[in-house]
Amino acid sequence: MNIQSATFLMSNSRVEACPAPTLPEYAFIGRSNVGKSSLINMLTNHKGLAKTSSLPGKTQLINHFIINNSWYLVDLPGYGYARVSKDSREKWGRMINYYLRRRENLLCVFVLIDSRHSPQAVDLEFIEQLGEDGIPFVLVFTKADKQSGSRTQQNVTEYLQKLQETWDELPRHFVTSAEEKTGREELLGFIAEVNQQFAQSTQ
Repeated sequence: MNIQSATFLMSNSRVEACPAPTLPEYAFIGRSNVGKSSLINMLTNHKGLAKTSSLPGKTQLINHFIINNSWYLVDLPGYGYARVSKDSREKWGRMINYYLRRRENLLCVFVLIDSRHSPQAVDLEFIEQLGEDGIPFVLVFTKADKQSGSRTQQNVTEYLQKLQETWDELPRHFVTSAEEKTGREELLGFIAEVNQQFAQSTQ
């Protein structure tokens, strides 16, 4: 897929205020400081599209971007630790849950996981909830450039083995690096594939 245009569309806290659900939509989410904004900027080849920050919890709303005038990319608030109040975290949680369950054109959730760490309970719990709710998702391991390839593969394998304890079929996964653009073609190829399936289903 060639990214010809990537434009910020809107931010809001209400699913009802999101753009009309006429185009395929992909949501990106992960623990705070997982490298979500950097990954989005790398995918779209637009350095300042999603705002990056060294402080967790910067993304606080549902942020819509339109890509190639043909599909939506959504930047969601991170889950887990962030330097915000408990009330704010709970509010984000309700907003995210409502969006994930009610957004009818949401085709896939990209769950970002920091490849430098062994399986984290908060990630596993979020993944299990997506499965229970029947929400399609894939795993995206980030920051692969921050350590050796063997260490990344070891952590990815640990995650998959952990999931095998409760999953009959493992979700698709990708290994990425925003710095080195690792995994970019694979992720965009996957989105193109799903977009094509969506187009065929609506003909």
